[in-house]
Amino acid sequence: MFGLTFEKLLLVGVVAVLLIGPERLPHYSSLFAKFVRNIRDMANGAKERLKEEMGDDYDPDEWKKLDPRQYDPRRIIREALIEDAPTNNTGPAAAAPLPAVTAPTARAPRDKDAATPFDLEST
Repeated sequence: MFGLTFEKLLLVGVVAVLLIGPERLPHYSSLFAKFVRNIRDMANGAKERLKEEMGDDYDPDEWKKLDPRQYDPRRIIREALIEDAPTNNTGPAAAAPLPAVTAPTARAPRDKDAATPFDLEST
């Protein structure tokens, strides 16, 4: 969790002993434990309150479906660009092929003495 390894936790402990001192460390560690307990209780209380206020409509599986990490951005873009794309694709194998992209056409070099093109609608 949070990328903490044993070595990092040991380093934090050594720094805490040096900064706080060994005589005050038990007091501050108990304060930190109470803080963590309070945060956990607040989070659990928020979950319970959400379940209570949502009533029968609350279904954790429905909320998991709304998790943005599960969406495939390629599928979303494909469905937005292609009108006939099926909406119940489950993976890349079932996806419709993307339309071919054409390369931009090369323009002829512009004459340096010619006037600059002007578009009346753009101003």
